[in-house]
Amino acid sequence: MTDQQWAGIRQRLDAAAAGPASGEVFGALGHKWVMEDPLTPAELVELETQTGVRLPEEYRAFLLHVGAGGAGPAYGLFPVRRAQDGWRWEGDGAEMADLSRLAEPFPDRGPDPELLQELLAQCPEEEDFDDDSEDFDDAMQAWDERWAAVMFAPERTVGAIVICHLGCAQREWLIISGPHRGTVWSDCRVDDVDLVPLLGEDGAPVRFARWYTDWLAKAEQTALSAP
Repeated sequence: MTDQQWAGIRQRLDAAAAGPASGEVFGALGHKWVMEDPLTPAELVELETQTGVRLPEEYRAFLLHVGAGGAGPAYGLFPVRRAQDGWRWEGDGAEMADLSRLAEPFPDRGPDPELLQELLAQCPEEEDFDDDSEDFDDAMQAWDERWAAVMFAPERTVGAIVICHLGCAQREWLIISGPHRGTVWSDCRVDDVDLVPLLGEDGAPVRFARWYTDWLAKAEQTALSAP
């Protein structure tokens, strides 16, 4: 998507916000249809200098021509803001991204599937423990720690940022570096589902511009529909 193709997005958001069913759009009560001001070119340079990486083209164009975050998929696109300690993304789970490692390539592969299956097979079952015993809680806590050490290892999400949350600890990531740069991935690890790329109806990985504009088109259909 070229810079010019982002033209009119803010106007479309305003129109959807004024629609008779704008409150029916999922997540609208969270982002309230508000879009933050765009970054200036100088601010974008400062952000990219701090992180040591050039952001994907579609996303950096959005930051310059639409806004730094706000109204968007699910509960909204996480805003990037300057704080006392530098630039950072803000939102539920945004801190999961290691901004000092954004230049490292996002890993091509996840954990060994056989390892995951083995761990899942070892998950404690409550019926195997006495009703009045605390052993199950202890065993479950120990298993959770082993599972988290594999699924939520920091190396799993280098080169990526969290850009929105869907509730219930489910989130979506934008890949910043590596062969998947510019694509959006689903994170349902809280439900024991590994990180996976979002795919369009054509089977192609969903990139940032498609991710945002597909949401906006569907949101408009709902917001502008007759009550």
